[in-house]
Amino acid sequence: MGFIDGKSAPVIIMIIVINMINGLVNALTKKVLDGGINHMIIATYRLGISTFFLLPIAYFWERNTRPKLTTSISFQLFVSGLFGASLMQYFYLLGLSYTSATLGSAFWGTLPAITFILALIFRFEKLSVKTKAGYGVVLGAMISLAGALILTLYQGIPLSNPHEHATISHIQKGHENWIKGCFLLSLGVIFFSSWMLIQAKVNVSYPCPYSGTVILSVFGTLQCALLSLIKTRHVEDWILRDKLTIITVIIAV
Repeated sequence: MGFIDGKSAPVIIMIIVINMINGLVNALTKKVLDGGINHMIIATYRLGISTFFLLPIAYFWERNTRPKLTTSISFQLFVSGLFGASLMQYFYLLGLSYTSATLGSAFWGTLPAITFILALIFRFEKLSVKTKAGYGVVLGAMISLAGALILTLYQGIPLSNPHEHATISHIQKGHENWIKGCFLLSLGVIFFSSWMLIQAKVNVSYPCPYSGTVILSVFGTLQCALLSLIKTRHVEDWILRDKLTIITVIIAV
């Protein structure tokens, strides 16, 4: 660790811890999804709980600095919640149900590359490949996306003899689900990358991070609840009885 200076060490440690937590959340969420729970019910609870905890912080911390909430800002926050909370979780969690926690974490690792590409497309950033920094960014983005593509095309070999547990049709069906899941995961990451660009604009017109997050979460909670109706409309499905599901929802907040 001698090559790491004192200024960068905390940042590196934070990145490692965040990735470890993200991996844990993906593993727990995958386990819960395999149990058959509606993935949007998980998303709704996550956003609802986060709203509940952030609301008093936003109210007291920003009550003297909070600007007027106009119709335009409300619409921006609605769109922000749609991209960064609702649609992102809808596609990402659905893709996770078809694949694995490892693949979900790997696709999440492509987030900086996809965000960078979208920022270039919509001219949020400029790039010069003539500089070392620009060349490094392009190379890093290509490596990140290439890694996700390899994981998509190569599902891996079964740990046991497939003829003992599944027919050829089942194996083919599993491969189709794997490809479908990878596509859904990529959509989820693209929506979240788009949210980052949208939220950058929202922060300029409504510079209140806690209040903005609360409003965004309220919109996202309602949107996720409506999206959950695509799969189920039974009230009893919203009752979380399994301890692992409850723990997963709380940790994932």
